[in-house]
Amino acid sequence: MTRELAAPGRSLARSIALGSALMVGMAFAPVASWAADSGPADGCEGKSNLSFGDRFLSVYSDHLKVEPTMDPPDPKTYNGVPPAVNNPPYPYSTWNMGGTPAIGYENMYYGALMDTIYCGPDGKAWKDSRVTVYGWLQPGANWSSSHTRFNFTSGTGGNFPAAYSYEPNTIQMDQIALYLERTPDMVQTDHWDYGYRFTGLWGTDYKYTYTNGILSNQYTKNAQPYGFDPVMMYFDFWFPKLIGDGVNIRAGRYISVPDIEAQLAPNNLTYSHSLLYSFDPYTYTGVTASAKLNKNVTVQLNANMGSDINPGDRIDGRPTFGACLNLVTNDGKIDSYSCLNQMNGGNFAYNNINQYVTTLYLKFNEKWHMDTEFWYMWQTNVPNALFGTLGQNTGNAYWDKFYGANGLFSTSPFPNGQGAPFAAICNNSSVATCRASEYALVNYVEYQWTGRDFISIRNELFNDQQGQRTGFKTRYSEHMIGWTHWIGDTITIRPELRYEHAYDYNAFDNPTGYVDPTSASFNPTTGHRSQLMLAADMIIHF
Repeated sequence: MTRELAAPGRSLARSIALGSALMVGMAFAPVASWAADSGPADGCEGKSNLSFGDRFLSVYSDHLKVEPTMDPPDPKTYNGVPPAVNNPPYPYSTWNMGGTPAIGYENMYYGALMDTIYCGPDGKAWKDSRVTVYGWLQPGANWSSSHTRFNFTSGTGGNFPAAYSYEPNTIQMDQIALYLERTPDMVQTDHWDYGYRFTGLWGTDYKYTYTNGILSNQYTKNAQPYGFDPVMMYFDFWFPKLIGDGVNIRAGRYISVPDIEAQLAPNNLTYSHSLLYSFDPYTYTGVTASAKLNKNVTVQLNANMGSDINPGDRIDGRPTFGACLNLVTNDGKIDSYSCLNQMNGGNFAYNNINQYVTTLYLKFNEKWHMDTEFWYMWQTNVPNALFGTLGQNTGNAYWDKFYGANGLFSTSPFPNGQGAPFAAICNNSSVATCRASEYALVNYVEYQWTGRDFISIRNELFNDQQGQRTGFKTRYSEHMIGWTHWIGDTITIRPELRYEHAYDYNAFDNPTGYVDPTSASFNPTTGHRSQLMLAADMIIHF
């Protein structure tokens, strides 16, 4: 079944509105405990007497005129090595570390909406509470050399395996996001503190964030091109005196721990994502403890029931563990971050991949830096797409469960190409299952020439060794150049040009064909080896 992009149905729109209203209501709940009329925060001269709407327009106009600085931050504002780069224009100031706020740094984020609230009658109390509400709208568009529509049944076609712009030659709303957040004060070391984040995301990108078993039927059953996902729901607990320079414990649903990239648009260097990022874990529901032993060394331990899976799932959920080590130099210019990620044996189940991953960040000078990531992933006992192609009635449990007793079924055993996502193309047709593995290497070179602008150059290699992640047993390369430009500190524009190539099969533009069981190879009769895409998005922060 192929679906065109369409407007959301009324029931989904009502659920988004209800969820957003609930989040905003939770955010305003602290007001009830404050003394009436605590007064506006400092710096609100000329705005505090305006109506909320007029105040918002005035504040937003001011944010559009902000000139981002290239000056380093005041050392009094952090405890640790110097922040690496400026934010904006970059999506980060400290090198990325998942599963925790940046320990020793101020992580509180707010934009025009919170400045409007701060200039209201309870603005000072709002600011002191550290509770913030913010978000963004992210429309995007692409032109692609591929022309077939994305197929929601097979999970291929369109621009696949490129992400997140899977539908070619279209304009879409990638993300509308709303955050309710309190960040713990992790600069101070006198007392414990807490934080939380509740994030609602609506748009086409929910396809890449949902957890199987949590509102997943929007995609897996109904193939809705637009959907809603409560992508982050967690609490942080900060204990500054527990170990070394402090420990943060995060519990709930949160973004996967390693990686240069992130699902949420403002946290990513570019509009599109690398193949490396598109096929590894997205979210965990569990616990991560991050201990900063000193300013140079941080260790992490995490536990969950598997990536992108409802922890109550008795079939595909299973106890999973991980550990990470982060090392950074005194000047903050060199950072390495390595993880044994999602370790549980990797037996075939919904997205039950095990992974070794490492990232390396190098700052050459105030203009140039480089981000590099490598991972190796695998699953064991993956059903063989070739098994049974010669007509044997196997009775094998894997085959019977997912494919039936005879014939070839090379698409996913899970709905809509998600999760596993595909059967393995093993080395021969005589085995029912085999180990499926893949490795990837991506490199970003970043150049900042103004406080508003930077260039990203991305090059990567992705090898799907048994075709289990993309459906094609092939090596890929991807090359991209992108430009990020800020208007003030509130609107981001990111055009890019991307070229990718599959070395062994026609993997692009919805190829069709057949598998030759003798050579254990896929012989495409349509499709293309390469794909060229011009894309751009705009992030409108509020």
